[in-house]
Amino acid sequence: MGNFNSKRNVAFLGLSFMIGSLTVAQAQNRTTIEGTTPLGPETQYRTWSIGVNAGLLNQSNIFGFNQDGFNKLEHNVGYSAYIKKQISPSFGIKAQYLGGKVGGINEDAITGEISAFETKMPWSGAISGEWTMANTNWRFFNSIIKPYAAIGIGALNFETSTTIGDQMTTAESQTKLYVPVDFGFKFAVAKGINLDLGYQLNWANQDFDGKAGGQYKNDLFSYAHAGIEVALGSGSKPTLSNSNPVATLVNDYTAKYDDLKAERDELVAANNALKSQMETLNQELQDDDGDGVANRYDKCPNTPAGVKVDGSGCPLPEMKNETRVIEKIVVTEEDRKVVDEAIKNLEFDLSKSTIRSTSFPSLNSVASLLIEKNFSLKLAGHTDNTGSMQINMRLSKERAEAVKAYLVSKGANASRIEATGYGPNQPIATNATAEGRQANRRVEFTLY
Repeated sequence: MGNFNSKRNVAFLGLSFMIGSLTVAQAQNRTTIEGTTPLGPETQYRTWSIGVNAGLLNQSNIFGFNQDGFNKLEHNVGYSAYIKKQISPSFGIKAQYLGGKVGGINEDAITGEISAFETKMPWSGAISGEWTMANTNWRFFNSIIKPYAAIGIGALNFETSTTIGDQMTTAESQTKLYVPVDFGFKFAVAKGINLDLGYQLNWANQDFDGKAGGQYKNDLFSYAHAGIEVALGSGSKPTLSNSNPVATLVNDYTAKYDDLKAERDELVAANNALKSQMETLNQELQDDDGDGVANRYDKCPNTPAGVKVDGSGCPLPEMKNETRVIEKIVVTEEDRKVVDEAIKNLEFDLSKSTIRSTSFPSLNSVASLLIEKNFSLKLAGHTDNTGSMQINMRLSKERAEAVKAYLVSKGANASRIEATGYGPNQPIATNATAEGRQANRRVEFTLY
């Protein structure tokens, strides 16, 4: 008998090793995390399930415990059903029914000893806690093969018949406490459906086999079974007993990472497009021949140096027999002070071309000077390099034009005032500091 038990132990360990090896090669099952979020509510899952199974009941067990000499196996059909409430991915509580009959033969019984027994179990009911040992695994996100173990306590109704010699005696039916201990493997064969292969040991009252024992002796019978477990509820939800919080967490941050990456890629593409536009604009605003007309508007490129050109960059025709009256313009030191005062006091609203009222008195003095002495005035708008080239070019031009418009409104000759915007292209200080950028944001006044 000891050799037989050893062979069974080896076979059981071999089966466990084979199933454990299969677990390493299993693929991820994403159906167990669909529609769930980390630390999400229980309503995201199906938590109730029912199971039915059938198998072999006998008085022996793979550990050789409490056989009471009944060493000849008698295999009888057993059947079981249960309903389970899953509390967490790794723990649930189930109510189980078990029925069938258990028998055993003692071939070495002497005269007066029980040589055989048969115990019928019309019903039993037990409450057990079941632990699943693969659903919080950091290595296997969605385990298809899940070892489990359960232990509980319940009531067992049984009726025992014993044989001594040729005489069979049947005892009265009894209902006693018993302790079921179950372990095995569940296979996630479909969404919400598990195949259940298990082995259950049941510690029963010592009257179970009809053979009296010591004060602390309990009878033991086993139930090797196979069956199916089906989750209850909406098929669109995953089953909590098949879920893994690790897989849910990884799936959640992977999805968020993909979204952020897609947004970043869009921003990079838009930035590259803007950069290309700025490079094109810079090229168009260059003046390769130095005639004062940007390449974009220059219809006569490569004009020789010193040649006067019109607004399209083409040379002006020479005027013959022209009588020129040269008016000598003298700009005094006092005139320059008036202009310098206007430059120093000139302020605009932030990022706008609107002149602040505090600048009006000094601009009025410049207007009076232009009217009185018939000076010409060149206004040059400049910015720092903050922002896009297109915006800075427009803002510098608009500010120069705003000063011109104000001076004209005070009576200055518009034809003698030139307003030009240079953007950030002619800095007088570094743009690396706040002070330097402040100095670069200016409108220069040149009298002539």
